[in-house]
Amino acid sequence: MMTGKVAIMEGSRAVAEAIRACQPDVISAYPISPQTHIVEYLASYVASGKLQSKYIRADSEFSAASILAGASAAGARTYTASSSQGLLLMTEVIFNIASTRLPVVLTTVNRAVSAPITIQPDHQDSMTLRDPGIIQIHVESIQEAYDTHIQAFRIAEDKEIMLPIMVCMDGWILSHSFEVVTMLPDDEISAFVGNFKPEQRLDIKKPLTYGAYADEDRLMEYRYTLMVAQQKAKGKIEEIATEFRQTFGRCSGGLIDSYRCEDADILFMAMGSLVSTIRVVVDEMRNEGHKVGLVKVRSYRPFPTEAIRLSCQNAKAIAVIDKSISINIGGILATEVKSAYYHQPKRPRIISFLAGLGGKEVNRLSLRQMHAQSLQICKQDVWIDEPIFVGLNKDIL
Repeated sequence: MMTGKVAIMEGSRAVAEAIRACQPDVISAYPISPQTHIVEYLASYVASGKLQSKYIRADSEFSAASILAGASAAGARTYTASSSQGLLLMTEVIFNIASTRLPVVLTTVNRAVSAPITIQPDHQDSMTLRDPGIIQIHVESIQEAYDTHIQAFRIAEDKEIMLPIMVCMDGWILSHSFEVVTMLPDDEISAFVGNFKPEQRLDIKKPLTYGAYADEDRLMEYRYTLMVAQQKAKGKIEEIATEFRQTFGRCSGGLIDSYRCEDADILFMAMGSLVSTIRVVVDEMRNEGHKVGLVKVRSYRPFPTEAIRLSCQNAKAIAVIDKSISINIGGILATEVKSAYYHQPKRPRIISFLAGLGGKEVNRLSLRQMHAQSLQICKQDVWIDEPIFVGLNKDIL
């Protein structure tokens, strides 16, 4: 078990240090705030000789993803990062990467999507890419971002999985903040991650076809294999998190985290950096006698249906806090949680709160208000289908 080097560093640098230690063969990037610092650090590592990678400056995010599709198909370990509109510009290529089972590792530094134009953080960008087949993990802290990127290469490159993976961290809040980070020795990371040895790759001596035309007798089968791989990824994410904990002595992985859930009547559920604030509020309210808990969703894809049901089995209500919206439906995470309880004989009330869109502050007071609203809904014995918008500025509506 290694304790590693302790340092105060920016979130972007912590991610770049993790990527450097994993030694990708090809890095391709196009800058967009608040992702830019990550690829700038990586460029400096390559220029100084600290990282032996091919660094390619692309002319757009679409090109950056396309470069990695080709490099990964040729057998290279690959990495890129993006945010907001840049991530959405990659969408077509990400569908291609997932369907051709290429284990590209991608950092999404979450930022709201225009219009109106904004650089503030929410989860609209990554949640819009919930359907291509890419694995999607959300992190709470800079330390967790560092640790999760190390695990990401193992998950994506596993022979039973072979899917791209997106590690999501809140823009500015994590990417540009400074925290104490315990870094691990490079040789220990290298031993944990291992070498990428694809079972098949583009080789002029053994020709293969990637992305060929598929008629009506083939395309559904491709989608089916993505479903199977994502289901297998649930167990693999947990397995690699356990190995990481046993190797390095800390837990920074898995599908979900449960906090003070056993006897809780009301559970908060959220993803990303907001979880840290919720945990403080849970402790405060517990000291005041309220039976409240927290479920932190790490893995949005694959969705941890069984783990959520187990953690929430004693709750009267789940207050699901979404920082993204599916127009006309509401909270995206909340919709998934409702689906998880479909046909379940016993299920809690699932109350959808939309908060933090466009970077709007979600603080301890607003969380207490959500708890009070959830209690009131339970007392009235009603089921609320519509999402509740938190902190609306009604003066401009």
